[in-house]
Amino acid sequence: MTHAIRFHAIGGPEVLRWERVVVPAPGPGEALVRHTAVGVNFIDTYHRTGLYPLALPSGLGMEAAGVVEAVGEGVAEVEVGQRVAYACLPVGAYAEARTIRADRLVPLPPGVDDRTAAAALLKGMTAQYLLRSTFRVGPGHAVLVHAAAGGVGLLACQWARHLGATVIGVVSSEAKAELALANGCHHVVVAGHEDLVARVRELTGGEGVHVVYDSVGKDTWDASLDCLRRRGMMVSFGNASGPVPPIQPLVLSRKGSLYLTRPTLMDYTATRRELLECAGELFEVLESGAVRVRIHATYPLAAAASAHRDLESRRTAGSLLLLP
Repeated sequence: MTHAIRFHAIGGPEVLRWERVVVPAPGPGEALVRHTAVGVNFIDTYHRTGLYPLALPSGLGMEAAGVVEAVGEGVAEVEVGQRVAYACLPVGAYAEARTIRADRLVPLPPGVDDRTAAAALLKGMTAQYLLRSTFRVGPGHAVLVHAAAGGVGLLACQWARHLGATVIGVVSSEAKAELALANGCHHVVVAGHEDLVARVRELTGGEGVHVVYDSVGKDTWDASLDCLRRRGMMVSFGNASGPVPPIQPLVLSRKGSLYLTRPTLMDYTATRRELLECAGELFEVLESGAVRVRIHATYPLAAAASAHRDLESRRTAGSLLLLP
Protein backbone atom coordinates (compact mmCIF):
# COMPACT_ATOMS: atom_id res chain seq x y z
CA MET A 1 0.00 0.00 0.00
CA THR A 2 1.28 3.44 -0.94
CA HIS A 3 1.30 6.36 1.51
CA ALA A 4 0.80 10.07 0.84
CA ILE A 5 0.34 13.35 2.66
CA ARG A 6 -3.26 14.55 2.51
CA PHE A 7 -5.37 17.20 4.26
CA HIS A 8 -9.10 17.36 4.92
CA ALA A 9 -9.39 20.99 6.08
CA ILE A 10 -7.45 24.16 5.45
CA GLY A 11 -5.19 25.45 8.20
CA GLY A 12 -1.68 25.26 9.61
CA PRO A 13 0.86 22.46 9.16
CA GLU A 14 -1.02 20.39 11.72
CA VAL A 15 -3.75 19.61 9.13
CA LEU A 16 -1.32 17.47 7.10
CA ARG A 17 -1.91 13.74 7.54
CA TRP A 18 0.08 10.64 6.57
CA GLU A 19 -2.45 8.32 4.95
CA ARG A 20 -2.67 5.14 2.93
CA VAL A 21 -3.78 5.74 -0.64
CA VAL A 22 -4.53 3.65 -3.70
CA VAL A 23 -2.50 4.62 -6.76
CA PRO A 24 -4.39 3.75 -9.95
CA ALA A 25 -2.69 2.01 -12.85
CA PRO A 26 -1.78 4.48 -15.59
CA GLY A 27 -4.45 5.05 -18.20
CA PRO A 28 -3.96 6.33 -21.75
CA GLY A 29 -1.34 9.09 -21.82
CA GLU A 30 -0.34 8.51 -18.18
CA ALA A 31 2.68 7.14 -16.33
CA LEU A 32 3.19 5.71 -12.85
CA VAL A 33 6.20 7.30 -11.13
CA ARG A 34 7.84 5.95 -7.97
CA HIS A 35 9.21 9.03 -6.20
CA THR A 36 12.78 9.23 -4.94
CA ALA A 37 12.66 12.88 -3.79
CA VAL A 38 9.88 15.46 -3.41
CA GLY A 39 10.33 19.23 -3.50
CA VAL A 40 8.73 21.61 -0.99
CA ASN A 41 7.65 25.00 -2.31
CA PHE A 42 5.96 28.05 -0.85
CA ILE A 43 2.99 27.54 -3.14
CA ASP A 44 2.31 24.34 -1.17
CA THR A 45 1.52 26.51 1.87
CA TYR A 46 -0.89 28.59 -0.23
CA HIS A 47 -2.77 25.41 -1.12
CA ARG A 48 -2.76 24.20 2.50
CA THR A 49 -4.10 27.49 3.89
CA GLY A 50 -6.71 27.99 1.19
CA LEU A 51 -5.11 31.08 -0.38
CA TYR A 52 -5.16 29.02 -3.58
CA PRO A 53 -8.27 26.87 -2.93
CA LEU A 54 -8.39 23.14 -3.63
CA ALA A 55 -11.29 20.70 -3.43
CA LEU A 56 -10.94 18.83 -0.13
CA PRO A 57 -9.79 16.31 0.88
CA SER A 58 -6.67 16.75 -1.21
CA GLY A 59 -3.10 15.74 -1.71
CA LEU A 60 -0.35 18.34 -1.81
CA GLY A 61 2.83 19.21 -3.66
CA MET A 62 3.74 20.01 -7.26
CA GLU A 63 7.33 18.79 -7.67
CA ALA A 64 9.12 15.46 -7.51
CA ALA A 65 11.70 13.23 -9.13
CA GLY A 66 11.62 9.48 -9.52
CA VAL A 67 11.56 6.49 -11.83
CA VAL A 68 8.84 5.48 -14.28
CA GLU A 69 7.36 2.13 -13.18
CA ALA A 70 4.59 1.74 -15.77
CA VAL A 71 3.07 3.62 -18.69
CA GLY A 72 -0.40 3.66 -20.18
CA GLU A 73 -1.54 3.26 -23.74
CA GLY A 74 -0.12 5.70 -26.27
CA VAL A 75 2.69 7.07 -24.09
CA ALA A 76 5.73 8.06 -26.15
CA GLU A 77 7.24 10.79 -23.96
CA VAL A 78 8.85 8.46 -21.36
CA GLU A 79 9.56 4.76 -20.88
CA VAL A 80 9.67 2.30 -17.98
CA GLY A 81 12.88 2.59 -15.95
CA GLN A 82 13.57 6.17 -17.03
CA ARG A 83 14.53 8.83 -14.49
CA VAL A 84 12.13 11.76 -14.66
CA ALA A 85 10.95 14.82 -12.77
CA TYR A 86 7.97 17.12 -12.91
CA ALA A 87 6.73 20.44 -11.56
CA CYS A 88 3.08 20.91 -12.36
CA LEU A 89 -0.56 20.66 -11.35
CA PRO A 90 -2.57 18.82 -10.21
CA VAL A 91 -1.16 18.61 -6.71
CA GLY A 92 -0.18 15.24 -5.27
CA ALA A 93 3.62 15.08 -5.24
CA TYR A 94 3.76 14.47 -1.46
CA ALA A 95 3.41 10.74 -2.06
CA GLU A 96 5.52 7.63 -2.39
CA ALA A 97 4.20 7.16 -5.92
CA ARG A 98 1.56 8.63 -8.19
CA THR A 99 0.02 8.37 -11.62
CA ILE A 100 0.45 11.51 -13.70
CA ARG A 101 0.18 12.73 -17.29
CA ALA A 102 3.23 11.56 -19.18
CA ASP A 103 3.53 14.76 -21.20
CA ARG A 104 4.24 16.67 -17.97
CA LEU A 105 7.29 14.52 -17.17
CA VAL A 106 10.79 15.74 -18.00
CA PRO A 107 13.54 13.15 -18.62
CA LEU A 108 16.58 13.84 -16.43
CA PRO A 109 20.04 14.12 -17.99
CA PRO A 110 22.91 12.07 -16.51
CA GLY A 111 24.46 15.17 -14.94
CA VAL A 112 21.42 16.01 -12.78
CA ASP A 113 20.72 13.64 -9.88
CA ASP A 114 17.25 13.02 -8.46
CA ARG A 115 17.63 15.19 -5.36
CA THR A 116 18.96 18.11 -7.39
CA ALA A 117 16.06 17.76 -9.81
CA ALA A 118 13.45 17.66 -7.05
CA ALA A 119 15.09 20.63 -5.33
CA ALA A 120 15.47 22.69 -8.47
CA LEU A 121 12.89 21.94 -11.14
CA LEU A 122 9.97 24.11 -10.01
CA LYS A 123 12.15 26.85 -8.57
CA GLY A 124 14.63 26.68 -11.43
CA MET A 125 12.01 26.76 -14.16
CA THR A 126 10.45 29.68 -12.30
CA ALA A 127 13.82 31.46 -12.45
CA GLN A 128 14.09 30.58 -16.13
CA TYR A 129 10.79 32.09 -17.20
CA LEU A 130 11.29 35.15 -14.96
CA LEU A 131 14.75 35.89 -16.35
CA ARG A 132 14.41 34.67 -19.93
CA SER A 133 10.78 35.34 -20.86
CA THR A 134 8.89 37.66 -18.49
CA PHE A 135 11.78 40.16 -18.63
CA ARG A 136 14.74 39.06 -20.73
CA VAL A 137 17.70 39.88 -18.51
CA GLY A 138 21.06 40.66 -20.07
CA PRO A 139 24.25 42.71 -19.72
CA GLY A 140 23.63 46.25 -18.47
CA HIS A 141 20.44 45.44 -16.60
CA ALA A 142 20.03 46.09 -12.88
CA VAL A 143 17.66 43.65 -11.17
CA LEU A 144 16.21 43.51 -7.66
CA VAL A 145 15.37 40.10 -6.21
CA HIS A 146 13.37 39.79 -3.00
CA ALA A 147 13.92 36.71 -0.80
CA ALA A 148 17.33 36.40 -2.41
CA ALA A 149 18.34 33.60 -0.03
CA GLY A 150 15.19 31.57 -0.66
CA GLY A 151 14.76 28.65 -3.01
CA VAL A 152 13.93 30.67 -6.15
CA GLY A 153 16.06 33.62 -5.08
CA LEU A 154 19.33 31.70 -4.81
CA LEU A 155 18.88 30.24 -8.28
CA ALA A 156 17.62 33.47 -9.88
CA CYS A 157 20.46 35.58 -8.48
CA GLN A 158 23.14 33.20 -9.73
CA TRP A 159 21.47 32.97 -13.12
CA ALA A 160 20.97 36.73 -13.47
CA ARG A 161 24.63 37.34 -12.69
CA HIS A 162 25.60 34.66 -15.23
CA LEU A 163 23.53 36.61 -17.80
CA GLY A 164 25.54 39.77 -17.09
CA ALA A 165 23.12 41.70 -14.89
CA THR A 166 23.91 43.67 -11.74
CA VAL A 167 22.03 41.82 -9.01
CA ILE A 168 20.67 43.46 -5.85
CA GLY A 169 19.18 41.03 -3.35
CA VAL A 170 16.87 41.64 -0.40
CA VAL A 171 17.11 39.28 2.59
CA SER A 172 15.81 39.11 6.16
CA SER A 173 19.04 38.63 8.14
CA GLU A 174 22.80 39.18 8.08
CA ALA A 175 23.37 35.43 7.79
CA LYS A 176 21.19 35.30 4.70
CA ALA A 177 23.03 38.34 3.33
CA GLU A 178 26.27 36.37 3.35
CA LEU A 179 24.57 33.48 1.59
CA ALA A 180 23.08 35.76 -1.07
CA LEU A 181 26.45 37.40 -1.72
CA ALA A 182 27.95 33.96 -2.22
CA ASN A 183 25.20 33.05 -4.68
CA GLY A 184 25.12 35.73 -7.35
CA CYS A 185 24.27 39.01 -5.62
CA HIS A 186 26.55 42.00 -6.15
CA HIS A 187 24.79 43.93 -3.38
CA VAL A 188 22.44 42.88 -0.57
CA VAL A 189 19.97 44.88 1.50
CA VAL A 190 18.82 43.46 4.84
CA ALA A 191 15.14 44.27 5.20
CA GLY A 192 14.44 46.56 8.15
CA HIS A 193 18.10 47.49 8.61
CA GLU A 194 18.23 50.20 5.95
CA ASP A 195 15.94 52.07 3.59
CA LEU A 196 15.52 49.78 0.59
CA VAL A 197 14.45 52.45 -1.88
CA ALA A 198 17.23 54.86 -0.88
CA ARG A 199 19.85 52.11 -1.08
CA VAL A 200 18.68 50.92 -4.51
CA ARG A 201 18.69 54.48 -5.84
CA GLU A 202 22.21 54.92 -4.46
CA LEU A 203 23.43 51.72 -6.11
CA THR A 204 21.89 52.63 -9.48
CA GLY A 205 22.99 56.25 -9.70
CA GLY A 206 19.52 57.47 -8.81
CA GLU A 207 17.80 55.68 -11.69
CA GLY A 208 16.40 52.53 -10.08
CA VAL A 209 16.41 48.97 -11.38
CA HIS A 210 15.07 47.69 -14.68
CA VAL A 211 13.05 44.91 -13.06
CA VAL A 212 11.91 43.84 -9.58
CA TYR A 213 11.20 40.16 -8.88
CA ASP A 214 8.92 40.14 -5.84
CA SER A 215 7.70 36.92 -4.25
CA VAL A 216 6.92 38.53 -0.88
CA GLY A 217 3.75 40.40 -1.83
CA LYS A 218 1.90 42.77 0.49
CA ASP A 219 4.78 43.86 2.73
CA THR A 220 7.15 44.84 -0.09
CA TRP A 221 4.74 46.09 -2.73
CA ASP A 222 5.10 49.87 -2.33
CA ALA A 223 8.88 49.80 -1.90
CA SER A 224 9.27 47.54 -4.92
CA LEU A 225 7.44 49.99 -7.16
CA ASP A 226 9.59 52.84 -5.88
CA CYS A 227 12.79 50.91 -6.68
CA LEU A 228 11.97 50.84 -10.40
CA ARG A 229 13.33 53.20 -12.99
CA ARG A 230 11.13 54.85 -15.60
CA ARG A 231 9.36 52.16 -17.67
CA GLY A 232 10.67 49.46 -15.35
CA MET A 233 8.85 46.17 -14.84
CA MET A 234 7.29 44.97 -11.61
CA VAL A 235 7.11 41.17 -11.56
CA SER A 236 4.92 40.01 -8.66
CA PHE A 237 5.12 36.21 -8.52
CA GLY A 238 4.37 35.31 -4.90
CA ASN A 239 2.51 36.22 -1.71
CA ALA A 240 4.72 35.12 1.18
CA SER A 241 3.51 38.05 3.32
CA GLY A 242 -0.04 37.99 1.98
CA PRO A 243 -1.69 39.05 -1.28
CA VAL A 244 -1.11 42.52 -2.68
CA PRO A 245 -4.12 44.81 -2.07
CA PRO A 246 -6.11 46.16 -5.03
CA ILE A 247 -4.26 48.87 -6.95
CA GLN A 248 -5.23 51.68 -9.26
CA PRO A 249 -3.53 51.49 -12.69
CA LEU A 250 -2.91 55.24 -12.46
CA VAL A 251 -0.29 54.48 -9.78
CA LEU A 252 1.86 52.82 -12.46
CA SER A 253 1.66 55.97 -14.57
CA ARG A 254 2.57 58.29 -11.72
CA LYS A 255 5.61 56.23 -10.79
CA GLY A 256 7.14 56.30 -14.26
CA SER A 257 4.93 54.44 -16.77
CA LEU A 258 5.74 51.15 -15.08
CA TYR A 259 4.86 47.69 -16.36
CA LEU A 260 3.20 45.17 -14.05
CA THR A 261 2.76 41.43 -14.49
CA ARG A 262 1.62 38.59 -12.24
CA PRO A 263 2.96 35.48 -14.02
CA THR A 264 2.76 31.78 -13.20
CA LEU A 265 5.01 28.92 -14.24
CA MET A 266 2.06 26.99 -15.66
CA ASP A 267 1.43 29.66 -18.29
CA TYR A 268 5.07 29.57 -19.38
CA THR A 269 5.20 25.77 -19.64
CA ALA A 270 1.72 25.16 -21.01
CA THR A 271 2.85 23.14 -24.05
CA ARG A 272 5.21 20.17 -24.17
CA ARG A 273 7.66 22.22 -26.25
CA GLU A 274 7.64 25.11 -23.75
CA LEU A 275 8.14 22.70 -20.86
CA LEU A 276 11.12 20.94 -22.44
CA GLU A 277 12.73 24.23 -23.51
CA CYS A 278 12.34 25.71 -20.04
CA ALA A 279 13.67 22.61 -18.27
CA GLY A 280 16.41 22.23 -20.89
CA GLU A 281 17.81 25.71 -20.20
CA LEU A 282 17.74 24.94 -16.48
CA PHE A 283 19.59 21.66 -16.92
CA GLU A 284 22.22 23.42 -19.05
CA VAL A 285 23.14 25.93 -16.35
CA LEU A 286 23.05 23.24 -13.67
CA GLU A 287 25.34 20.89 -15.59
CA SER A 288 27.74 23.72 -16.51
CA GLY A 289 27.99 24.83 -12.88
CA ALA A 290 26.79 28.36 -13.67
CA VAL A 291 23.93 27.77 -11.23
CA ARG A 292 24.24 25.59 -8.12
CA VAL A 293 21.39 24.20 -6.03
CA ARG A 294 21.53 24.58 -2.26
CA ILE A 295 19.53 21.97 -0.36
CA HIS A 296 18.89 23.43 3.08
CA ALA A 297 17.38 20.34 4.68
CA THR A 298 15.75 16.98 4.03
CA TYR A 299 12.83 15.43 5.92
CA PRO A 300 11.05 12.08 5.84
CA LEU A 301 8.01 12.39 3.62
CA ALA A 302 5.77 11.64 6.61
CA ALA A 303 7.22 14.72 8.36
CA ALA A 304 5.97 17.22 5.78
CA ALA A 305 4.41 19.33 8.53
CA SER A 306 7.86 19.99 10.00
CA ALA A 307 9.11 21.16 6.62
CA HIS A 308 6.16 23.56 6.33
CA ARG A 309 6.79 25.00 9.80
CA ASP A 310 10.43 25.65 8.96
CA LEU A 311 9.57 27.16 5.58
CA GLU A 312 6.97 29.55 6.97
CA SER A 313 9.22 30.61 9.86
CA ARG A 314 11.79 31.95 7.36
CA ARG A 315 14.43 29.80 9.06
CA THR A 316 15.37 28.20 5.76
CA ALA A 317 17.78 29.30 3.05
CA GLY A 318 17.59 27.20 -0.08
CA SER A 319 15.49 24.20 -1.03
CA LEU A 320 13.71 21.68 1.22
CA LEU A 321 13.22 18.04 0.25
CA LEU A 322 10.92 15.28 1.44
CA LEU A 323 12.34 11.77 1.07
CA PRO A 324 9.94 8.80 0.66
